[in-house]
Amino acid sequence: MRDNGSGYRSGFVSIIGRPNVGKSTLLNQIIGQKVAIMSDKPQTTRNKIRGVYTTDRFQIIFIDTPGIHKPKHRLGEYMVEVALRALREVEVVLHVVDATEELGGGEQYILRTLKEIETPVFLVINKSDQVEASRIDQIAAEYCRYYDFAEVVPISALYGDNVPRLLELVAEYLPEGPQYYPPEMVTDQPERFVVAEIIREKVLHLTREEVPHSVAVEIEQLEERKEGLVYIGAVIYTERESQKGILIGKGGRMLKEIGQAAREEVENLLGSKVFLDLWVKVKKDWRRDEIALRNFGYDKRRI
Repeated sequence: MRDNGSGYRSGFVSIIGRPNVGKSTLLNQIIGQKVAIMSDKPQTTRNKIRGVYTTDRFQIIFIDTPGIHKPKHRLGEYMVEVALRALREVEVVLHVVDATEELGGGEQYILRTLKEIETPVFLVINKSDQVEASRIDQIAAEYCRYYDFAEVVPISALYGDNVPRLLELVAEYLPEGPQYYPPEMVTDQPERFVVAEIIREKVLHLTREEVPHSVAVEIEQLEERKEGLVYIGAVIYTERESQKGILIGKGGRMLKEIGQAAREEVENLLGSKVFLDLWVKVKKDWRRDEIALRNFGYDKRRI
């Protein structure tokens, strides 16, 4: 931890919102590379993902959280608890909303929750490039009827529109403080976690129906076996035999496709050749099993 003297600002910022509004896309846009997996399916993010953005004037540690939703199982309860607790440990909260969606009951629930904290909250209107400017003004006015936001910032997380302005505004709300992480560091997640998330992302992209959200990935081995080659042994867990069959595919084609897509990205991440050994196993109804959730890293005691 390095103190840069008077004037340097640093702090933690939570990114919250309904599922699928673009929170992970925004985090990756800010950091300049992928630190959180993305999908067009809701509830992709399950844990807090920290992304570190550093300049010569400030360092912001962003916390991407699971989408706040009505949980249907213990995993869902864990995800919502992660998101809500993140409100109490930061200097700024970014409430991301989708400009193409109406303000509904889920958003109203978040707005009621925000009234319980004293942290400055920004209204970040994502996908602003997809609507007319007059619609942005309407959205801002509607949300501000329910909550007194510190700032209102329309952006496009996908294309980066107005994101530099958002960063400058966030920095103004941070206290003077040290650089918590080295300037070259973009995430504090361990390699095993990131690799598991990459594999899970490929499952999300390549499978349909009931499979994606019933999947957990466990890295059993990650080791350099000879110079320039990293061996990774990973197990994809799902809840039913039928889902296992979908994941493996006819003649193993789906599993091979998942492995190939994941291996290419992991090689870019590690800067090494990778041998990715994937297996599929069934752990029945693991999302409702407290012990299984803890084993897969979804432990409320560690939030």
